[in-house]
Amino acid sequence: MSVTNRYREAWEGFWREAPEEQGEVFWDAEPALTAGRHLALFEPHLTDPGLPMVDLGCGNGTQTRFLAERFPRVVGADLSVEAVEHARRSDPAGQATYRQFDAVEKTEAETLHAELGDTNIYMRGVLHQAEPDDRQLMVNGMATLVGERGRVFLVELSESAKPVLMGLAQSPSGPPPKLAPVFRHGIAPGEVADASVPEYLRAAGLTVIASGELPLTTTEYGPDGARIELPSKWMVAGRTA
Repeated sequence: MSVTNRYREAWEGFWREAPEEQGEVFWDAEPALTAGRHLALFEPHLTDPGLPMVDLGCGNGTQTRFLAERFPRVVGADLSVEAVEHARRSDPAGQATYRQFDAVEKTEAETLHAELGDTNIYMRGVLHQAEPDDRQLMVNGMATLVGERGRVFLVELSESAKPVLMGLAQSPSGPPPKLAPVFRHGIAPGEVADASVPEYLRAAGLTVIASGELPLTTTEYGPDGARIELPSKWMVAGRTA
């Protein structure tokens, strides 16, 4: 099974129109506020930091390049061909490699695992963007990629983020400029119940090793001038003996 054409085309359209400059996409915050904070939480739980690191849902590769400065082999993977091309253009030095990848498609996950072996995975704010029927399949694909030795660091919006997003979307002046394209392309985030995320992991054969809460930093600012942060939860998971 793979994602629907509607979902795929929505993302292709979004990234086709997205500006090239870093920070122009709603969630494209600088790594010091995103992957940097997450890595401090993730690294203590890596059983093998030398495994390939997959930035799943890499978008334009801002976080991928940050990870590539810290791990020996990093792969940015995204459903969207346009996103992958953005990421490659933004990485002329080739710090990381990039590939189009449908995590919902079982054979694609198996093929990538056969190529890389067990991997560590970084995935930030992707699950709520997936269609509900695809979420378990996506986590199953992640479990295939981590294998026996890898770990996954998953960051997902909390249920309490929905009223924040809806408030922004329904503002009298309209949604903030960087959030508007998300809605315009039909990829408005769906709600993922807080309790369902660890269930997806368990159903895929993964054990939650550590978890906590940390706001998801965006590149947009509210009317008061404060940077918009969305409530989120993080989890480290993997197979345990």
